[in-house]
Amino acid sequence: MAAAGSGALTIVEYCGDGSGYRCGYCKSSTGNLSHGIWAHAMTTQDYQDLIDRGWRRSGKYVYKPLMNQTCCPQYTIRCSSLDFQPSKSHKKVLKKMLKFLVKGEACRGAEYGTGEPMESHGEVLISPSFKSKDDMAVSESELRLLEADQNDTGEEGWVKDKACALSREQEVLLCPEVAVTSTSAAAPKAGKGADPNKPPCRKAKELRKERRLQKLLQRQQDSATEPQATDTSKAKGSQQKSIEDFIFETLPETVAHRLEVRLVPVSTDDPDFTETFSRSAALFAKYQMSVHQDAPSECGEVQFTRFLCDSPLEAEMAPGAPDCGYGSFHQQYWLDGKLIAVGVVDILPRCVSSVYLYYDPDYCFLSLGVYSALREIAFTRQLHEQAPDLSFYYMGFYIHSCPKMRYKGQYHPSDLLCPETYTWVSIKQCLPKLENSKYCRFSTEPGAVDKNQVKNLGQVQVLYKRTRMPYKVYKKMRKGPNDESSIQQYASLVGQTCAERMVLFRG
Repeated sequence: MAAAGSGALTIVEYCGDGSGYRCGYCKSSTGNLSHGIWAHAMTTQDYQDLIDRGWRRSGKYVYKPLMNQTCCPQYTIRCSSLDFQPSKSHKKVLKKMLKFLVKGEACRGAEYGTGEPMESHGEVLISPSFKSKDDMAVSESELRLLEADQNDTGEEGWVKDKACALSREQEVLLCPEVAVTSTSAAAPKAGKGADPNKPPCRKAKELRKERRLQKLLQRQQDSATEPQATDTSKAKGSQQKSIEDFIFETLPETVAHRLEVRLVPVSTDDPDFTETFSRSAALFAKYQMSVHQDAPSECGEVQFTRFLCDSPLEAEMAPGAPDCGYGSFHQQYWLDGKLIAVGVVDILPRCVSSVYLYYDPDYCFLSLGVYSALREIAFTRQLHEQAPDLSFYYMGFYIHSCPKMRYKGQYHPSDLLCPETYTWVSIKQCLPKLENSKYCRFSTEPGAVDKNQVKNLGQVQVLYKRTRMPYKVYKKMRKGPNDESSIQQYASLVGQTCAERMVLFRG
């Protein structure tokens, strides 16, 4: 790994605006628009600053949606891992995994299309219009915006029903005599048919509700006679569990299955990476063909390498970094010695950024999309103990205009990045605005602007004739058409700080 101050440098080529390509969310043929840069090499600090301005990488291609023009605006979303509290649906997934590991019990009904919690099954294709060198040329299928899309739409209805039931239970506990009166008053009406004296058939759901009310009343009467100390002990026993309580729970010596999660650097110099490459690539192909219906030619080892192994990030072991350092990693999930899932993550100075997840479809009943996200949040917390500045979990893009992509907003507390001021705003404040318009400015501060906007174009760093120089020097040396507008656009997108630190290649 490169040490701090070892001369690591970000070298990029600006690819300009995309002319419009197919959107994987709304299926528009030309509505997806973005800016792009090709990163030959990039420091983790530069990438951290870029994603905090709305950029995101796919392999070595780094892109930024044209937020006010693209068909489906994509807002960078981050979760505060230190304040994260799992929801009931999250706990349900964690408990399901524990039950499977300890007892071998599996909910086999959780197949695709049955409304089970989020699974990773989203993708976007990108085909930028720029022309590049042969050694940089990338086809449309090679520029996938790979995200860990774990759809959680199946849990929404369950949560709503549960909330309604709890609301009714509270009403009964607070005023049982009213509940009894209303229940007894709602006598069944006379039926119609051969015997009008008999009541009509009642739905099982109604009968269950009635039995529940009776149990609640009985429970309230019993609790009225119990000592106060009993209530106190119950309250202590029902304290909220953290995700670590589920994930790192000590299991019995005899279990049905054993799960091991390994962190492997994405590097051909790492023996664990090279040793597991073939199995990881085969798992990727199986996942893509089964879940995304890709052809075998679209998910071979070449595509796998370009999508999820080629990274512009320079591995770094800087002061204040966690023990594993910064860079790109594969978090491998091994079940009884078999590789069943891989989460691709970037570990950066202030966050863990989720890149993609692929898994064995045979284990979709474990809701590995949700489970891996919760593991990565717990992992972020662990890294924070070693690197205090690292505390956020970035989930890629939040796309409110695409209902199946809204699940990322269920990880609380989360913030969205304002596309105009590049400040973070609580998602709770953003959602009402997004209901009215696909594109929104989230910052409510009057007159607020991008604090890192370009103020000195002359100091933008370029690489010309194998020499690094500021733009003001390059401008005098260059012969040919004026390219100031292109450099101005590039600098405004990456910000003054990155424009002065990164080096823009000029041929």
